[in-house]
Order: sequence, then C-alpha cells, then structure tokens
Amino acid sequence: MIPNLSDKTNALVLSYMGIRRAIGVSGFLLPIVLGPVGWLFFGIDFQDNISSYYHTGLRDIFVGTMCSIGIFLFCYRGYDRIESWTANLGCVSALGVALFPLDPNSDPLYQKSLIGYLHSISGGVFFLTLATYSLFHFPSSKANNREMEPHEAERNFVYRASGVVILLSMAAMGGYLFLISPEWKRTLNEYNFLFWMEWIAVWAFASAWLTKGRTIIADIAVDLMAIPHQLLMKRVK
Repeated sequence: MIPNLSDKTNALVLSYMGIRRAIGVSGFLLPIVLGPVGWLFFGIDFQDNISSYYHTGLRDIFVGTMCSIGIFLFCYRGYDRIESWTANLGCVSALGVALFPLDPNSDPLYQKSLIGYLHSISGGVFFLTLATYSLFHFPSSKANNREMEPHEAERNFVYRASGVVILLSMAAMGGYLFLISPEWKRTLNEYNFLFWMEWIAVWAFASAWLTKGRTIIADIAVDLMAIPHQLLMKRVK
C-alpha cells in the first residue's frame, strides 16, 4: 500500500505499476533475446534491424513480445484522456510492428509491399509514442503529482533523459535512411547500425517504464543518483 492515498487510488496505482513493469521488462529483454541469445544458442546472425528477426527462427518471440507490449498499453489507462489516447496509439503501432512484417532483406525506407510500409510507419509511431510518455506523461510536478514517488527530481531526470535518447536514436536512424550515401549505408550495415540504434531506443524506453513501475533495480539506481543531492543538502544545512 502507498501511504496517504485512498484504497481505490492505491489499487489503481499498483495496477499501473504492474503494467509498467511488464512493458519495461518486455522491452529490456527483447533485444537481448533476439541478438546475443539468438546468436549464441540458435546460430542466428545479428540482423540489420530488430524487425528483420521476423524472418528468422525467432519470429514468434519478436511477434509475441510486440503483441504483449501492445496489449499492456491497451490495458494501461492514463490519468487523463490525452494519456489514454497515447496508450491506445502505442497499442495500435506495436501491433502494427508485430503483424505487418518488414519485407525480407529490404531497406526500411524502400519496401516492396504496402504491408512493409505499414510496418515502417508503425515503428516510427511506436517510438514517438514511447518518447511522448518519457518526456510528457511520466515526469511529475508539484502541480500535477498524482503518485507519491521518492526522489522526484532524479526520476524526472531518468524519464526525460530516456525520451531524449529515444529521439536521438530516431534522428540517427533517420539520418541513416534519408541522408547518407548508399556506400555509407553498406558500411554501416556491416556493423548492424540500425539494430544497435533500435536497441538503444528500446532500452531507453524500458528504463523509463521500469523506473515508473518502481522496480527494485530502478529504485536502487534512483537512490544512488540522489546521494550527491542529499549530501549537498546536509552541507547547506
């Protein structure tokens, strides 16, 4: 139970935390299972991007995880209408990523089918939705503090930093897709550039949701971040 809140509000917040943790854990594990685990235990080479795992033996894991995230977002009801609609948009885009596969061996910018383009659009919307949560919905203020969270300033830093990292990763992927020459693309493809940028973006959103879900590891990290501020305040006093 969370102190100073009614039983109804406590139940709502705890339910939110469970969904947040599920979304965060799903995002955290997805690139690990597809990339290193797929390579070490299933002999699947690292793919050009996360979506390309649809065309490998790990397709069910990719589709299942994205569908799970979509369902969790659908069940997530925000504190206001805008946040609820953001969750609904995230749900639709996550399901779009899962159910509309990227064309095999293709550049996400140049697809051979409508389904492939729907996948690319869904992926962009999905990341933008998650950045919106990190930058606007999760950070709290004194005027809009619906949940009592310790170390509010440090948590807000994690949320906003996660949102910025997602946007920077998207900018890097956009530069790769729209700006660089085919020669540079081929060079970056040798190092699976899009895969690593997507991994960074996915882990950034996972960090925000795990922090908002008050997971033990995230709370420990926030507590450690708060130590310098606490020491400074003691010196000032």
